[in-house]
Amino acid sequence: MNNFFDRVYGCAVGAAVGDALGMPLEFGPPQPDNNPVTEMKAGRLPAGTFTDDTEMALAVATSLIQSNPIDPHDVAQRFLVWAESNPPDIGIQTRLVLDKIKQGKTWLETKQWMLKTRPDAAGNGSAMRCWPVALAHWQNWSQNKHDTILQNEITHPHPDCISACIFINHLISNALLGSELLASIPSAYNEAAFSNEFLQRLMQAPSKTRNQLANSGWVQHSLESVVWSLSNTNSFKDAVIQVVNLGNDADTAGAIIGAIAGAFYGLSTIPNSWLNQLQGFYPPNDPMRWNVEQIKDIAKKLMQQNLL
Repeated sequence: MNNFFDRVYGCAVGAAVGDALGMPLEFGPPQPDNNPVTEMKAGRLPAGTFTDDTEMALAVATSLIQSNPIDPHDVAQRFLVWAESNPPDIGIQTRLVLDKIKQGKTWLETKQWMLKTRPDAAGNGSAMRCWPVALAHWQNWSQNKHDTILQNEITHPHPDCISACIFINHLISNALLGSELLASIPSAYNEAAFSNEFLQRLMQAPSKTRNQLANSGWVQHSLESVVWSLSNTNSFKDAVIQVVNLGNDADTAGAIIGAIAGAFYGLSTIPNSWLNQLQGFYPPNDPMRWNVEQIKDIAKKLMQQNLL
């Protein structure tokens, strides 16, 4: 049981840690392979501070604790409140959607608008925040998959985004059920039902070199980096360091790898120097500063949703 909670906490805290470690490397070039960033550094925010990736995940988490199964309308309204609190960063695609919701559109109307006007938009903004659904439904894959799709469609209805979130949450659920990491990846591929292009990219990822990975905000690039790292490392620390040092959209890729690696390796494997510096605000103008213990509490409440 202790090992189980270590994985639950590892997922939630790991996502925030990966986000914060990648924050100062966001939009920058890849770091030298022989001199990677291995500790929390200041960037556009103080060292150890998580970004919109974790802030939006906490919005999903607090909504799920109140409404289970997921209520997309409630999640969308929480996103809107968050966006209006003047956060340091909002993704381009997310901002477009929330502007429409602010104008009075429902999330379903906005979904249809996105599919019609921006059919090729496939950013990684929903993949960074999907882990709370996996913690809330780790024992019920059918409900997990259903809610994973709904939380994704609020802002990122493209099929690639849906497949990416299903893949991530299937891995997290397998981790909590005690499965081995590398053995879980093939079944997650099957559940995600990737397009041929996306699947081929992921299947080839483990054999690629660092300089072949773009690590951009395109969801295919983010997941490519994540699969590459999961397949070529054997610890939480190494998995996250490898991804964030690819630069570009380092904080989002860091949040994704952090959630997955944290679920498999556990909170106890995350370096204390990272945990001690982790901080952030949700919403950004709230005077309460979040830390590891508060994120653990959110994770425990999500896990308890399985008992309702």
